Amino acid sequence: MEAFIIDVPVPSMGATVNELNVIIIKVVPGDRVTKGQRLADLESEKSAFEFESPCDGVIHAVAGKPGQTMNSGDLFMQIETSDESLLHLKSQTAAAKAAASVLAAPKPTGAVGWTPRATKLAQEAGLDPATIMDIEATGPGNRVSGDDVQRYLEKRKG
Repeated sequence: MEAFIIDVPVPSMGATVNELNVIIIKVVPGDRVTKGQRLADLESEKSAFEFESPCDGVIHAVAGKPGQTMNSGDLFMQIETSDESLLHLKSQTAAAKAAASVLAAPKPTGAVGWTPRATKLAQEAGLDPATIMDIEATGPGNRVSGDDVQRYLEKRKG
């Protein structure tokens, strides 16, 4: 069969978890991948896990970026494959190849990633995580953890 592009959604983690935080993405458009290969690490409020490729193919586009919170079902990646078992994921856009140019590979930034718990604690304290640049990140993947936010808030008090 001829190759086609599939839309790979952000996975669902159950009825109560609708948002996932992107920790790291290990591929860029043009990378060849194999079924089961680790493509990214994602995290919910309850756990972190490895996101694996559903097929052999070539990464066509990546819509997520590290530090981004995404909803279950959102477009996460596009993969060009010839795996007929994934025809149900075939991109329905009229110009899937054109869409890939819109979903450019994310540019690395100096922005610090935040865990969902850290984001929640900062917001509850009336702070915008995007504006805090002087916080020490000691969490997994050099991200800001809830403990980091608590230390930051205590330093600001005293």
